[in-house]
Amino acid sequence: MKKISFLLSTVGLIIQSINCFASPGPRQRLLMDLNWRFSSTDTMGVNKPSFNDNTWRSVNLPHDWSIENEFVQNATTGGGGGYLPTGVGWYRKHFILPKSVLSKNAWIEFEGVYQNSDVWINGVHLGHYPNGYMSFYYDLTPYIKAGENIITVRVDNSLQPNTRYYSGSGIYRHVWLNIADPVHVAQWGTYITTPLADTATAIIEVKTQIENNNSVPEDIVLRSIVIDKNGNEVGRIESPISVQIKNNAEIDQKISITSPALWSLETPNLYSLHSFIVEKDRILDEISSAFGIRNIRYDVDKGFFLNGKHIKMNGVCLHHDAGSVGAAVPEAMWVRRLRLLKEMGCNAIRTSHNPVAPEFLDLCDRMGFLVMNELFDEWKAGKVKYGYSNYFDEWSQHDLIGFIHRDRNHPSVVMWSAGNEIGEQKQEKGNEILRPLIETFHREDPTRPVTTGNDNIAADNGAARIPFLQMLDIVGYNYVDRWHERRELFYSIDRHDHPDWKMVGTESVSIPGIRGNYYGGGFGGIDSSVIRPAYMPAVIRAEQLWKFVSLHDYVIGDFMWTGIDYLGEARWPNKNSSSGVIDLCGFPKDGYFFYQSQWTTKPMIHLSPHWNWKGKEGKVIQVLAYTNCDSLELFVNGKSFGIKAVEFPRQGNSGAWNRYDKVPINTTTGDLHLVWDVPYEPGTLKAVGRKGGKLVCEEEIYTTGAPTAIRLSVDRDTINADQMDAAHVKVEVVDEKGYVVPDANNLIQLIIEGAGNCIGFDNGNPGDTTLMKSTRRRTFNGLALAVIQSTGSPGSTRVQATSPALKGASVEFFSKKINRSFVTIESLIK
Repeated sequence: MKKISFLLSTVGLIIQSINCFASPGPRQRLLMDLNWRFSSTDTMGVNKPSFNDNTWRSVNLPHDWSIENEFVQNATTGGGGGYLPTGVGWYRKHFILPKSVLSKNAWIEFEGVYQNSDVWINGVHLGHYPNGYMSFYYDLTPYIKAGENIITVRVDNSLQPNTRYYSGSGIYRHVWLNIADPVHVAQWGTYITTPLADTATAIIEVKTQIENNNSVPEDIVLRSIVIDKNGNEVGRIESPISVQIKNNAEIDQKISITSPALWSLETPNLYSLHSFIVEKDRILDEISSAFGIRNIRYDVDKGFFLNGKHIKMNGVCLHHDAGSVGAAVPEAMWVRRLRLLKEMGCNAIRTSHNPVAPEFLDLCDRMGFLVMNELFDEWKAGKVKYGYSNYFDEWSQHDLIGFIHRDRNHPSVVMWSAGNEIGEQKQEKGNEILRPLIETFHREDPTRPVTTGNDNIAADNGAARIPFLQMLDIVGYNYVDRWHERRELFYSIDRHDHPDWKMVGTESVSIPGIRGNYYGGGFGGIDSSVIRPAYMPAVIRAEQLWKFVSLHDYVIGDFMWTGIDYLGEARWPNKNSSSGVIDLCGFPKDGYFFYQSQWTTKPMIHLSPHWNWKGKEGKVIQVLAYTNCDSLELFVNGKSFGIKAVEFPRQGNSGAWNRYDKVPINTTTGDLHLVWDVPYEPGTLKAVGRKGGKLVCEEEIYTTGAPTAIRLSVDRDTINADQMDAAHVKVEVVDEKGYVVPDANNLIQLIIEGAGNCIGFDNGNPGDTTLMKSTRRRTFNGLALAVIQSTGSPGSTRVQATSPALKGASVEFFSKKINRSFVTIESLIK
């Protein structure tokens, strides 16, 4: 039953994330992801309609050609780009349009192309766009024809390095063809705010941009209707307006609704605004825009409030890739990853360090996350030779306005970030570079504050300048504890000197490491031959920071680096950073459970290290526990090693001396973890947790036997038969009792039969440079993960796994056509 529940909720989330794209009625929004032709050879004349592309490879979008290649130590991307090749790629899409489209307006929308793209329609150059992360669009109206049309895209990611982390290469997000009446709502043309939002009443303010591309003025009516999650109309307004020839007009409207269902972290309720352009009872255009009704407030002393409730942002930073699939990420992978973060207690995400895919924000809206939405990693002061600094002067305002207009209706977005670790923060006139960005943010969306992630506050080698920081609505701190006495005093120094500053931890230390690696604490550096349950310097630093942040309301929250491992920022032979508390496959590491112990209330215990240490009998091994219980008692093969207790925050007297609201806990540590020194002996390690003196949970780990078999499990029984969905097949190496062998690194061969393709197979080991698309890979510390995508046809998919000396396994799931509210360009002529 759990699998069925996961299926329904996951598919529902994905379908809903696409629903916001769809528009019933006269407007058509057509997905253009299927059947593109691709070549990685930079050939002359490709943009001409007569060019013969019959020998090119057929691909579906999203497509990242870098992740299809081998990791190469001397790749021009270097460690920053994950040692994967880039280069130049060409895409061509042949599609048929009926004659009826010629009386309409048409434009093509790219959600993300990395990078330096040029686009042609039927041989006509539409434009060049450098930014590899931001969405963009081109008008096709003058150039389309009845019959066959050809879109050609050249993607140039050859100039390296152009980023500090893995970017991917190609058309790695969705592409849409929009067809509408010449009088229509503009692209990203609705702006919805809720200046009044409480449980009694909500005022919805709507600004709508209307384009008139006809040769005569148009007298029209804008009808705006608010629909709740059950499909019921809860409010409407109609406004007449005259739109001049070849011109735009903006209409302001207010809609009042009673007893609104507010958007919150626990109940992320959403509404949709249906905008109709009506002329003499004829509907010219209709679009639907999702939004949430909520109130946000930032207080200099008390931090962040959502609907009047104080919320501490328990945040993580995330990159845009998803490991084995690179930058071309099916929505189902983000559903799985966001669920893991939610279970950890995470409630906030910083989109490090560039615009994410629109569906990522849709999922944050639906799953209840707060988002710090970040635009740039550099301005004019570059970090890499071919980075965005080369385009900043010409393109920054264009990209900024598009970014705001695209994302400002998302209730999850509660803060803008204009940049990360920007070099201008320490320049004498750096605030003058910041000023026009801030002004544009405030003009285009006055409802959200703006920050930047500043890593040079109080730095010895060039400190961030006060005029720069004072211009920010919220001062963002990257590694607030980096310099001198701030390791212990954190924000308190600036709180004293600048009591008017609002403060947030835009980026902070986490508990990093490599999953299941305990030599030297899993992160090397010290005593790499010694077994340690964690890299303790990082544990202590993360714990001390969290103590301060959690106890001081004026600190809005903290975004630790990072929630999930990501490709790039690595040193060979590693291909990825290991700073996340979840590995590249989406398997939690030990550090994950520290945050769960602090950010959740459901009783939990996590023990480390594993208990397979043959040859270490009698040697003392530290056993570490993260828990939100009051106390734990540790047993080894039934023998108690004592009770230890932790309390944070500790309670003081209440009502009178030596009286307490709760029964006092006899704490044994001021840390946020518990540690026992245990002479190793094979068997069972068990921790028993109590709260208020009552047994609430237990955790056991075992010394396993030798690997004997493979176990496969799939997260869902059914997936949708399209490229937006995927199933995750977990590979485990187990012993004869069915326990996962925590140090097993067996070679696995996958065989996929039926209606699925393997689009990624990884194990979370940073040092494994096996091709990500290979179906042959070793497990890493007992685990691996395959991502299986539908071929597009309904049917069953069988995944079989074999390995020398191990009993094989297989698992089966199904692909079926689940009703979506979007259609593909191919269906237009059916």
